[in-house]
Amino acid sequence: MLQQAGARPRGHQPGIGAIWPRPGRSATAESQVRVAPLARGLAVLAAFGPEQAWLGNQEISLETGIPAPTVTRLLQSLVALGYLHHDEVRRKYRLAAASLALGYAAIADPAVQREGSIEMRKFAEATDTYVVLGTRDRLDVIVLDSRVGSQAVLDLRLTPGTRLHIASSLMGSALLAAIPELERCYLQGNVERKAGRDWPLLRRRMAEKISQVHELGFCMSLGEWEPELAAVAVPVRVPEQPPLVLACIGRTARMARARVERELAPCLLAMAQVLQERLASRE
Repeated sequence: MLQQAGARPRGHQPGIGAIWPRPGRSATAESQVRVAPLARGLAVLAAFGPEQAWLGNQEISLETGIPAPTVTRLLQSLVALGYLHHDEVRRKYRLAAASLALGYAAIADPAVQREGSIEMRKFAEATDTYVVLGTRDRLDVIVLDSRVGSQAVLDLRLTPGTRLHIASSLMGSALLAAIPELERCYLQGNVERKAGRDWPLLRRRMAEKISQVHELGFCMSLGEWEPELAAVAVPVRVPEQPPLVLACIGRTARMARARVERELAPCLLAMAQVLQERLASRE
């Protein structure tokens, strides 16, 4: 349920097409030439992650599907521009300050954090749970903010920037339920290509949770992914913006189905509605 995004299988990255959709048939050759270097540079930056902080040339080539000589040229440019740091002893690269600043600017919407944090803190304290706010980044859910009740007995580290797999997390299913069907099918197709033999189980669980959101407004997991943890998640739909997701997490022993359905889910839905209205009113 809270499976974090770990290292991806080497050699199984579908290349830049998974990050940016390929141009349609009507796109000119000239436009493709202009876009390809940018897409490849972004693919190189996207190869790095929490468990892949340092990567070498060959690792990046395998991860992105970009030929090694091209990776070398891209790395030189990205280092010169301050987006990557090169360690001569390790002979590897890691994200530098410019990349981190871009990422922070993308997720650190002051309005979202300002409007959400107070309500999240109140909810966490009142329910003795862990409350998380997130959004989608490709095939991951990225945590924007989190609050934990002072009496909550949980050893979770869902700090801002933490990534969860969209296919194997409850928050991911709630987000998938909030996007248009065409976009959802596209993302699920990418998940299927990466999941391999795990796909049938993931597909069944995602379908079940998406149906819950469509029918009830929320989805829940009572020890399904991790026996000791239960959670409920709701999408936050804001006009002309990517959807957000709110989740409440606690010990299974303290989050029985009756409590989730009668207390936690309605309160979480109410908080999502408040956040939606406040964010919409600033437009």
